Amino acid sequence: MDTLFTNTNLSHDRLPTISTLQFMPLGRRYAPLNLLCNLSFFLVLMLLACAIRWQPWFAVPQWLDAPFPYLLGTLLLLGICLPTYWYLADKRKGYALREQDLSFKSGLLFERIVTQPILRVQHVELKRGPVERRAGLGTLEVYSAGGTLHTFAIPGLPEQTAKQLRQFILSHGDVGRDG
Repeated sequence: MDTLFTNTNLSHDRLPTISTLQFMPLGRRYAPLNLLCNLSFFLVLMLLACAIRWQPWFAVPQWLDAPFPYLLGTLLLLGICLPTYWYLADKRKGYALREQDLSFKSGLLFERIVTQPILRVQHVELKRGPVERRAGLGTLEVYSAGGTLHTFAIPGLPEQTAKQLRQFILSHGDVGRDG
């Protein structure tokens, strides 16, 4: 072996800074589409609660009459607050691709940045549900070597961008360097 193993101390000023990462936003259709899906979910819950309450086929217990307005109010409040929060959080999501790694940033109140070295990627999946297909979007799931779950998923990528990222990761040339 010609290479000598070293493990010297590094000073903090020589460490790469996270601010050098240039995060790219997700597809512009992702956040509004996700907002629409979330609002639709809460609307269906409210309609279901109303349908059960006022359906003519069986008697609803009388003790459910008093809390029903509170249930509807809670669903309405949650149906406004949560999708709004999720929409704002979706607008902050982004990804950064460098030569040796892929990073994903998410979170509104608590920001989370996950970085996966490309050499440690086991495989990559491009998933597209019916709503994503209709909008021309996809979710790229990155799996690390040795793990059973994906390291992270980048949702809301334009289909072409997702395919290009997937191809870049799969065709990365340094995979054979270590053995």
